[in-house]
Amino acid sequence: MAGGVRLKLARHAWSGFGIFLGLAASLAWWAPSAALDWQPQLAASEPWRAWTGAFVHWSRQHFWANLLACAVVTLFGWGARVAPRCALAWIIAWPLTQIALLLQPTLAHFGGLSGVLHAGVAVVLVELLSRDGGRERWIGAGVTLGLIIKLWQEQPLGAPLRHLAEWDIAVVPFSHLTGALTGALSALGLLWLARRRASCGHD
Repeated sequence: MAGGVRLKLARHAWSGFGIFLGLAASLAWWAPSAALDWQPQLAASEPWRAWTGAFVHWSRQHFWANLLACAVVTLFGWGARVAPRCALAWIIAWPLTQIALLLQPTLAHFGGLSGVLHAGVAVVLVELLSRDGGRERWIGAGVTLGLIIKLWQEQPLGAPLRHLAEWDIAVVPFSHLTGALTGALSALGLLWLARRRASCGHD
């Protein structure tokens, strides 16, 4: 009974945050991007941009692609029956994804959900790989391999911008890397804390 309630709460938390990201990006479409996008030179004086930068999109194609991807990542976590801590890990990774872009100093502006969505995928993968069930681990390992190949092919440590004519926008592969890493690290940190508490409770 308790396990069912925890699963239900976890799914609501995960899907609630996914829905929030989509709605916030939709509202930001009508707001001036210059007030919201991530700008490294304003990181200290306007720290909210580490959160709001994820909601900025400069083309309809980019916006709709990320909105669809947001739904996919949300359903991925729902289907994986993520633990309650996973939603918190995703929330923690949200601003860290943009803050880590300071490591790419030539990037003057950034906007888009893609980095945060990569963080969400990484959180789910850490959860799947941490489970005892062989099938779920195999699924997690397969998707992890696919994610690593995707990131490698994008060459995130190369040129900061990649222009996609079909989207009428330049994407930032480095944000996919920062999202995946911050998501994985957040999930691993909370997993370690959960296991430590569990082991202490059995001492």
